[in-house]
Amino acid sequence: MNDPHDPYETTETHVERLLGRALNSFELPDSTVERLETALAHSSALHSSHHSSTLHRSTYRHTYLLADGTALSLWELVHNGGRDGAEHHELYADEAEATLAASRLPVTFDGEWGVERSGVLSNDPDDELENDLEVLTALLSRPVPRQPRMYVPDNSADHARRVLRRAENADRPGEETAHRLRVAFAHHITQAFGRQCPVEGRDAGFTLYEHAFLLLDGSEMSLWEVEHTATPDGRHMCEVYEDENTAREAMESRARVR
Repeated sequence: MNDPHDPYETTETHVERLLGRALNSFELPDSTVERLETALAHSSALHSSHHSSTLHRSTYRHTYLLADGTALSLWELVHNGGRDGAEHHELYADEAEATLAASRLPVTFDGEWGVERSGVLSNDPDDELENDLEVLTALLSRPVPRQPRMYVPDNSADHARRVLRRAENADRPGEETAHRLRVAFAHHITQAFGRQCPVEGRDAGFTLYEHAFLLLDGSEMSLWEVEHTATPDGRHMCEVYEDENTAREAMESRARVR
C-alpha cells in the first residue's frame, strides 16, 4: 500500500519527499539513508495523534520493503509546536526517539483539561518549580476523558510483549499479566497525559499512554505506560503499570524529585 494521500506516488518519490520536508533529515544515520535507496515498496499509517486548541501533533510510521527482502521503518512527527505555528516535519529511525520528541512539544489542554496559573509572578526558581508542580499535580488528578476505542488487529500480542519488555520499573506487571496478554488479538493506544515539568533544575517530559487490549475471550485489559526523562542523566525511560492511578502516582513522585 502506498501513501494514502497519493496512491500513485512511487516509492522513490515518496522517500525523496519524506527526506526533503523533514527538518532533521541530516540527523538520520548514513546507513539508513543508503538502505532507503533500495526501497521497492512502502506503506504509510497513522501511529498516534493529539489535537488541542493550540497543538496539532501526529506521528506516522512509514515502512519500506527493501531489495534484500528486509523491511525498514521511519517515524515521522508532524506538528505545529514551533514559534511560527506552521506545520513542521521531523523524521526518526527509532520509535522511542519519535515518542520522546513528541513528549517535548508544548502541550496546552483546554476544556476539562484546562489549568490556569494565577498569582504574583516571581523570579525565584523555587517558586516557579512549586507552580509547575502544582499544575502537574492538578492535571494528574483529573480523570482521562473516555473516548470510544477503535481496536485494531495488528500483531497485538507482540505489541503487549514489547511494552512489557521495555518497562524498567521494579513493580512492573508480572508473568500472570504477560500470560493473559498472549491471547490479545487487537489493541488501541490512547495518550492520556503529556507535559514538561522542571525536575532538579532541568526540563523533563512526562507522557502517559493507555494500551488497551481486546482478548480472545472478549474481555479487555489495559497497560498504563509512563514515558519520562526524569532520570539522572536525562535519558528516556519507560515504566509500565496495571492501573491508571498507580501510573499517575508514579509520575507525580518522579516530578517531585529535587
